[in-house]
Amino acid sequence: PGPGRDGLMRRRGGGVVRLLHHEDEPVVVHARVCSGAVRLRSQAGSKSAAAWGLERMRFALCLDHDLGAFHRRFVRDPLIGAAIRWRPWLRPRRSPEPFEALAWAICEQLIETTRAFAIQRRLVWRYGRASDCATLRDAPSARAMAGRAPAELQACDLAAGRSLALIKAAREVAAARADLTQHEAAWGRLRRIPGIGSWTLEKLAFHGQGRDDQLPAGDLAYVKLVGSLAGLGRRATEDEVRELFAPYAPHGALAGIYALAATRGAVTVPPRAGTRW
Repeated sequence: PGPGRDGLMRRRGGGVVRLLHHEDEPVVVHARVCSGAVRLRSQAGSKSAAAWGLERMRFALCLDHDLGAFHRRFVRDPLIGAAIRWRPWLRPRRSPEPFEALAWAICEQLIETTRAFAIQRRLVWRYGRASDCATLRDAPSARAMAGRAPAELQACDLAAGRSLALIKAAREVAAARADLTQHEAAWGRLRRIPGIGSWTLEKLAFHGQGRDDQLPAGDLAYVKLVGSLAGLGRRATEDEVRELFAPYAPHGALAGIYALAATRGAVTVPPRAGTRW
């Protein structure tokens, strides 16, 4: 595991460390690679919070993500087979909490990743809870974002429409009207918010809810990749992206990251940039 550009995962002691919150209780989780394995250590005021922190970081680092069946099915695939053989350890990077993935997806809409990461770092610094030592910060909670005014988020360089979308989404989650553990029901609720569309919900699903079937088809990386692979002479549409990855169901999103890995040398693909909402 490596540090994140949003300022949440930090390098420390030969590994990385992340601050989380189990309700209002802080949890600090350390991760490092040792003898080919990832070792985790969780610190909290209660055993239940420490155990929760371990479970969330195992999810974020995909430590329990068994890709054996996926690899066996597609190891000879002409598009992703080489990446499976060369990089069988490749896993998606996920967020410990689904709201974090949702908030970051909104921040990444229609802008370059460098600017999106800068916005995320500002939100973390201004509205994320700090550790006791004040060297770590957690992502802003839904409750924290629900209480913000659009102008406050615009001051972090988030566009006006996306600021309003993030606040409305946070209010839905904080009030439990959108329960992010109930995937399809939550997506339906969030989709009613102007500025939240398929790409944002697919990013939430893949990076925050562990849904390997939810390919963010409007992502700039994929519309460029499919446009090149299909010889279109242009960027592909979302429907064309979904059509190309349909044979990989129910692992379309996984196949996507392996396809990017397999073609990085031939296709210019910026990481994690959004072209849709």
